[in-house]
Order: sequence, then structure tokens, then C-alpha cells
Amino acid sequence: MAADHVMYPPIEPYRHGMLDVGDGNHVYWEECGNPDGKPALVVHGGPGTGCGTSVRRMFDPERYRVVLFDQRGCGHSTPHASDPATDMRHNTTHHLLSDMEQLREYLGIDRWLMYGGSWGSTLILAYAERYPHRTSEIVINGVTMSRRREIDWLYRGVGRFFPEQWERFRAGVPESERDGDLLAAYARLMEHPDADVRERAAADWSAWEDAVLSLEPNGVPNAYSDRPSDALLALVRICAHYFSHDMWLEDDELLRNADQLAGIPGVLVHGRLDLSGPLETPWLLTRAWPDAELVIIDDSGHTGSDTLRKRIVAALDDFATR
Repeated sequence: MAADHVMYPPIEPYRHGMLDVGDGNHVYWEECGNPDGKPALVVHGGPGTGCGTSVRRMFDPERYRVVLFDQRGCGHSTPHASDPATDMRHNTTHHLLSDMEQLREYLGIDRWLMYGGSWGSTLILAYAERYPHRTSEIVINGVTMSRRREIDWLYRGVGRFFPEQWERFRAGVPESERDGDLLAAYARLMEHPDADVRERAAADWSAWEDAVLSLEPNGVPNAYSDRPSDALLALVRICAHYFSHDMWLEDDELLRNADQLAGIPGVLVHGRLDLSGPLETPWLLTRAWPDAELVIIDDSGHTGSDTLRKRIVAALDDFATR
């Protein structure tokens, strides 16, 4: 966590609830800050991490009406993906976009600023390209567009830096599938009826994610694998489900449709040392989206730094007055 002077003091929600979004799913949401403030939506990463509490501190509570929500299957949302009986067919990018729009309508918000990072940035971009008239500004850290090359880099290419750990990740699936689609193989393991098989696959997957973050200057050891058992099972099940389906996005779809973002001011904050999400991605996006400013943080990787958080807070403070 950043030093106290970097972010605003901790706050608690003034309102929260569960939104029935259909398909038997109920999405947890909460509001913090000023009920009459500028609306902002926090879109968490993963997919499947759930929305934490520290992100509330990025926003000036006097000027922002901050909305946070847990995406389908994770956090406080139900049914939870850690339960093998939970049907994953109704958990896709397009379902999440619909959930976000239902939440906006339910809360009576006309337009909102969107903030998030990692997978959250992919979801933000997909939402803003579909609903540009509902998006006032965008602030993203750790930019991803979930293109094929990005997914292949994260689960194969970056293994050049961690050959031993990647070999263990590959060995986590049946031998007959090790030269094929590893992500689909892990997705099948996470649907296995045997709880021990699911837990082993979740441990192998999270060990790989930990390895990729292990060189981060401000990283925390076991950032993925130290989660509580249910949270870890949900995270890995949802991640494998999404990545093995290419996030239900056409390749380069978000970059190709970036013209839909014209007129939406954006700040993209990205760590130069982000090994899991190379700087190429935000660089290409800002070339296709002239209203976005790219801010490169030299001391940060994917997990951030005080410098990165300070720049995000500054961007949000600036947009609060618009």
C-alpha cells in the first residue's frame, strides 16, 4: 500500500446493495464519497479479483461519488465462481458490459468517469467504445487491450525470463495438452469434479502469475497465491475461462475501434517495468486515441508504486473539477 500522504484517508460506503442482473446473478455494488459529487465507476482487474477497499482512497471523497462493484462470480457477487455448481456460461465480457450499464441506470447516473487497471482497462475500453455518450473521462493504470499477442506474451512469451517457472506452469496440465492451448487446458481443470484437481490447478496458475510479478521493484511476494482459498479458486476459474475464450473480443477489436473514444479525455498511467503488460500496448492506444495522455512511470511495474499512485490521484483530482 502507498504511504498515507499519497492517497486520501480510508472511507466506508454510505450505501451498498446487490443488483439482480439476470441469469441468476446478483452483482454487489457500493457507493462512497459525496452522493452529490462527480460520478465515477471503479472497474477491477483479474478478471475475478473483486474490488478491494484501498482503491476508494484514490478519489477525493468531497468531490466524487465513487461507485465500486464486484464483477460476476467474484467478491461479494453471487453465485460465486469458487462453487463448482456456478454456471460460467453467463459470465462473459458482454455480460459484464450489460451489468455495468444496468448498474448505471439503476443508480440514476447519466455519465461517469471510469477508473481501473489491468483487465479492468480492457473492460473500460470495451464499455467506452460501446457507450461513449455515457463515459465522461477515463483514467487507466496498467493498460491492457487483451489482444492475442498480449495474452500469448503473458502466458507463454514472458516465459523466456522465467523458463523454470514456465515449465512448471506447463507441467500443470495433462501431458497430452502441454503443446496445445494451455489456457483452455487450465479452464478444463478448473471445471473438474474433483476438488483436489481444481485446487492444484489454481495453485499452479497462481504460482506462474506470482513469478511474472517477482521482478517488480515494489512487488509483494505471492501476490496471487496468498489469497483465501475461495477467492483464489474464483480468480483462477474466471481468468482461465476468460483468457481461453480470448475475452470474447475479436483480435485488435479495441484498438481498431478506438475512434469511438474521440472526445473522451483520458490519462493512461503505465509502469515502464511492467513485464506482464509491456508498454507497447498503451503506446499504440494513445496513437489511435488523440484525447488520451500517456504517462510513463519509470519506477513502476504492474503492481504500481507511490509515484504511479500519486499520478493517478493527480489525474482524478484534475478531472474532478470538470
